[in-house]
Amino acid sequence: MGLFCCCGILSVLFVWTSLGIVALLCSLVYLKRIVSQKKSKRLATDKSIRVGIFHPYCNAGGGGERVLWCAVRALQKKDKNMKITIYTGDVDAQPKAILTKAKNTFNVSVDEAKVDFVFLTRRNWIEAEKYPYFTLLGQSLGSVWLGIEALLKHQPDVFIDTMGYAFTLPLFKYFGGCKVGCYVHYPTISTDMLKRVKSRTFAHNNRNIVAKNPFLTWLKLTYYRLFAWAYSLVGRSAQTIMVNSSWTENHILSLWDCPFKTHRVYPPCEVSHLKKLQHVSADDSIVIMSISQFRPEKDHPLQLQAMYELRTLLLDDEPMWNRLKLLIVGSCRNAEDYERLKNMQDLSKHLSLENSVEFRVNISYQELIQCYQTASIGIHTMWNEHFGIGIVECMAAGLIMVANRSGGPLMDIIETSVGSQTGYLAVDTMEYAECLATILYNTKEENDAIRDAARASCDRFSEMEFEKGFRHATSVLFDEL
Repeated sequence: MGLFCCCGILSVLFVWTSLGIVALLCSLVYLKRIVSQKKSKRLATDKSIRVGIFHPYCNAGGGGERVLWCAVRALQKKDKNMKITIYTGDVDAQPKAILTKAKNTFNVSVDEAKVDFVFLTRRNWIEAEKYPYFTLLGQSLGSVWLGIEALLKHQPDVFIDTMGYAFTLPLFKYFGGCKVGCYVHYPTISTDMLKRVKSRTFAHNNRNIVAKNPFLTWLKLTYYRLFAWAYSLVGRSAQTIMVNSSWTENHILSLWDCPFKTHRVYPPCEVSHLKKLQHVSADDSIVIMSISQFRPEKDHPLQLQAMYELRTLLLDDEPMWNRLKLLIVGSCRNAEDYERLKNMQDLSKHLSLENSVEFRVNISYQELIQCYQTASIGIHTMWNEHFGIGIVECMAAGLIMVANRSGGPLMDIIETSVGSQTGYLAVDTMEYAECLATILYNTKEENDAIRDAARASCDRFSEMEFEKGFRHATSVLFDEL
């Protein structure tokens, strides 16, 4: 009787699974037919090259958005008749306001008449909070659902993903008939993430309950490995792959194994103007500046904890401590970011640092320039930062940087060797505090040598170098169009 029931259940599951697969295949065939008809109708009246750029948060104001707008400008320089459409979920913003913010925030101007926007209503499907469990899988499948909406609303000739939603690539390639490419800021999954789970290390993406339980660790490790396999499959569908740093390149080569179509294109950093800035201080204060979005991986609490430890190191030098101020500059994308900001403000009070810390949120580019001019030291605390546009721009502005000894800062940006030093690298709160104390007590000649070397090293990350690299990497997408 038990065997009969088991066979019955398995039969029902098999039937439902088969029906589901058939329904999915029929839906995909129908999608391809609809997209093909729409594209043919458009080509009958408009032969211009249409480029679709997938960037659901184009109005966020972070480093990824600087890449987006510099990429648009680079494409427009390549072909003045090219029409560029940006897929965005910023339905509460007007096109003019988005372009104005890009100009004010990044000092990047584009030909507005040749830029269109397709506003997507399903962006909530890629929000992390929608998936408390299996977040990577949920967001990736959500990006496909969002991508279907994008494809139905506009059918480009060339599709470029600039936010890391690799699962949209095969959708636009095989069902949209597009040539596809991507700019990868940060791999969705990496071997470092696998190592953290395997070693049962607690982190913001590896909860304590999982890290402490061997079975849950094994389960999560299996899930990560299966996801990494799927991620590698979709990534290989790209015809050109751009990565923003050596660290990202190593992971993408390991996962996607496409060395001949992978190009390292450092993100565009505003260096020419910043290198001309002169330090301005209205009083005797010493400003330590942090710049990044208020996201959990940026690890802003570590900055406050480092200041707390620095105060301990300066117990015998109260006048020096009284001169110090931590200036935290960042942008908030949504309610969750504002909640993180509030938590940071509460933590500063808990550590009795409220008189030594200032928060500046969603400021304009001109205000940012003023912040650069008043600061003399920079701090960045993200572990495995994929690159670090903010780090480069701080260095170009004359700030001596202390960044995490990992990722882009370690492999591409900061040199710590004597004689060619461009900054400092640290890992934990005490090491950060010690680096800051070292800078404070260096001679003026020692700090000036570091600043000069740092500024000279920034030219390789300029906007001009980015545009050259971007146009070269994407040229394959425009062949025979």
